[in-house]
Amino acid sequence: MNMIRKFTLAATAALALTSGQAIAAGAKIEVTDYAFSFEGPFGQFDQMQLQRGLQVYTEICAACHGLEYLSFRNLGDAGGPELPEDQVFAYAEFYEIFDQALFEGEGDFRPATPADKFPGSNLANAPDLTLMAKARAGFEGPYGTGMAQLFRGMGGAEYIASLMTGYHEEPECALEGEPMDGYYNVAFAAGGFPETCIDDHGHHMVPGSWINMAPPLYGDDVDYADGASTELDAVAMDIAAFLMWTAEPKMMARQQAGLTGVVFLTLLSVLLYLTNKRLWAPYKNKKK
Repeated sequence: MNMIRKFTLAATAALALTSGQAIAAGAKIEVTDYAFSFEGPFGQFDQMQLQRGLQVYTEICAACHGLEYLSFRNLGDAGGPELPEDQVFAYAEFYEIFDQALFEGEGDFRPATPADKFPGSNLANAPDLTLMAKARAGFEGPYGTGMAQLFRGMGGAEYIASLMTGYHEEPECALEGEPMDGYYNVAFAAGGFPETCIDDHGHHMVPGSWINMAPPLYGDDVDYADGASTELDAVAMDIAAFLMWTAEPKMMARQQAGLTGVVFLTLLSVLLYLTNKRLWAPYKNKKK
């Protein structure tokens, strides 16, 4: 009992400390709860949306950001964009890969093959996007307890889509002090917040912060072959869904396996219960 009491007190203290830090920081961001097709226990990736997201990445994001943990062949996997084999080969050939084995070990560039991985980022300050949807949590609270994440999910895809659509004019409080470097985004939280936008209690009076990345999307940035909407929100959802797939390419298979396991365990529990009742029935009804 003493150990349980100590554990409870330690957990309560840790929660209080976390809550205090979250309140003291005062930072807040605005993340929109987008309705993605892959959410929920029966959700599935939209194949056409993943193909559109791949197009957005190729035409816009790939200029700076890489996908170095994803192989080109994964574009043809079931549950993903599911490109035909010839299109996977054709897409890979657009990229050049440095191969150390060429020219007697001196190395040279060659066209990529499906077995190769996507190149890394072209800029030192441009993060790799392969696992970005897992590295970011869009939903938090209250006070960092994780309750919103329990019911709404981590929200990494929502964070990315909100970041793409979160560029706004600088708030009035920021215009009163020193000009800030970068672009104001209501979904981005970082240091270097202007003092003119912080109240007497240390809370941020406006959401978001300033980010170095210029707005990558403005709406009508791409021309989809399937005639889908190219408005800003739609394109942001497409690239966010694609990056969710790059972070979890086997998510649908694991989800299906999990549901199968739950059904199997449920049936097994019922059978064990009925077996137990049958085995012990003669003894329960036997008179003492």
